[in-house]
Amino acid sequence: MHLAYPAVLAVLLFCVGLYGVLARRNAILVLMSVELMLNAVNLNLVAFDVWLRDKLHSGQALTLFTIAIAAAEIGIGLAIVLAVYRNRGSSAVDDLRDTAEHPDDPDDDDDDGDDTDAAALDEPEPAPDEASPQPQTSQQSQKAEATA
Repeated sequence: MHLAYPAVLAVLLFCVGLYGVLARRNAILVLMSVELMLNAVNLNLVAFDVWLRDKLHSGQALTLFTIAIAAAEIGIGLAIVLAVYRNRGSSAVDDLRDTAEHPDDPDDDDDDGDDTDAAALDEPEPAPDEASPQPQTSQQSQKAEATA
C-alpha cells in the first residue's frame, strides 16, 4: 500500500478537526475536534512507522503516548466544561470570555499609578465591632457562591 493513502486521510482528518476548533462555539465539539486532530497525527505516526519498516516500532510507541495524553486531555477538559456549565448554564466558548480578568476591572487591587485614593489609604480603618457584624454586599456574596 502506498504512503499517500493514509497521509491524505490524515490531512483530511486534521483539516476537519482544525475547522471544528476554529468554527465551533460549543466547548464539547471543540474537544471532539481536538481529538480528530490527534487521531490524524496518530495515523501519520503509524503509517510512517510501517513505511520505514522500523525495527523498534517507535511510531507505534509514540502513538500509544499520544493516546494516553489525549485521554488525560479529555478527562480534564470535560471536567472543566462540566464545572463551567454548572456555574454558567452554558458551554458556549464565547461565554467563557466573560470569565477572564480584565485590566480595567474596578475590583483589581493592583496599583494603577494614579494617586486619587492616596488620602483614603493614609487614614487607618476603624476596627470592626465584633458585636455587630456588617452584612455582606451582593457582590461579595456572589463571589463567595462562585468560589464554593
